[in-house]
Amino acid sequence: MSVGDQKQKMVQGPLAGVRVLDLSRILAGPTCTQLLGDLGADIIKVERPGVGDDTRTWGPPFVQNCDGSQSSESAYYLSANRNKRSIALDISNPDDAETVRQLAETCDLFVENFKVGGLAKYGLDFATLSARCPQLIYCSISGFGQTGPNAHRPGYDLLAQGFGGIMSLTGEPEGEPMKVAVGISDVMTGMYAATSLLAALHHRGKTGEGQHIDLGLADVQTAWLVNEGTNYLLSGKTPVRRGNQHPNIVPYQVFEVADGHLIVAVGNDAQFVKFCAIIGRNDIAKDERFIKNADRLLNREELVRILRLELLGVRKADLLAQMEAEGIPGGPINTLPELFGSEQVAAREMRVSMQDKNAKSGHVELIGNPAKLSKTPVTYRRAPPRCGADTDEILRELEQFRAAKNMQDFDDEQVARLRPAGE
Repeated sequence: MSVGDQKQKMVQGPLAGVRVLDLSRILAGPTCTQLLGDLGADIIKVERPGVGDDTRTWGPPFVQNCDGSQSSESAYYLSANRNKRSIALDISNPDDAETVRQLAETCDLFVENFKVGGLAKYGLDFATLSARCPQLIYCSISGFGQTGPNAHRPGYDLLAQGFGGIMSLTGEPEGEPMKVAVGISDVMTGMYAATSLLAALHHRGKTGEGQHIDLGLADVQTAWLVNEGTNYLLSGKTPVRRGNQHPNIVPYQVFEVADGHLIVAVGNDAQFVKFCAIIGRNDIAKDERFIKNADRLLNREELVRILRLELLGVRKADLLAQMEAEGIPGGPINTLPELFGSEQVAAREMRVSMQDKNAKSGHVELIGNPAKLSKTPVTYRRAPPRCGADTDEILRELEQFRAAKNMQDFDDEQVARLRPAGE
């Protein structure tokens, strides 16, 4: 999607009118609120004055400013913070904490990922805010949830991957346990958080009740074990690392060929017969050790050894073309340049360019939202904001809200005090 495409007529997203107060940072919470923002919600991101979200400095690479200098906006920060407005408030300051409480009165959803109990001393915990705003839906994201013996432990993605078992399943059989290359515990927690918030919003629509949502990265990682976790619960056998091999299907893995590597994902016995024909080894399909998938699982090592030798002499494009013609799943292993340069990514608008007046290029390149809604599509309205860039605007809106309720207005001196340095 080009910068020019941003000028298209905006469509109201399905969450238009929903306001979210976002006190989260790093990845899990911001992933959640970015998704809600893409769907049309108004996201107010509360950040520490002059510092902001920790990930702003997690670079390089960084956005280049108009004058050619390096900004404090890293690619990591950009990945989870579009469609948000930033207000700079120091919640350790009683006046600023009160401003956050007032903002909560104007919002439907509240998302935070502080340490368990960490917001209570500022009067920003669920008990305090729900007494003041009983309709508020409050989502807490932490490493191990709000209860249990590990509730006090910090919430880092790597720790969650380790505790949650996925690292024991990832990597080569003889290698060390391996984490997933991106913060998948964080990302999936963000997805669960967004789903839970929408469910709670639906409940509130029927009852008027707000509620507290408690999400722990370790819980999410445990749930994300899916079939491997259930394999263990059913059999009592501890799963082992298999590299790129599938625990329940053979052959379903990466193979080396004459000019690189590719994926072969034979999903059933009929596909296995066709695959053997393609590589000129019909005898393998008739071998009683390999006829059924259950047999292939029992004789995995021998079958994989045979296939590896056969495929070393095959060229990638030739094999993939034949597999596609026969309806056998398989595919390339793209580098990121190959992925983002592909026609498929372009057709699905998975690379988007958003206008950013502060950037030297006038825009920033981001990954698109995968959800394709036919009536209420996602929109890309705001590039990830600079820290505190929207402080004045948000405070003026709060002033209008309080005036409508016959509350005391913010004066210019208060607004000036809350404006971050440099704004």
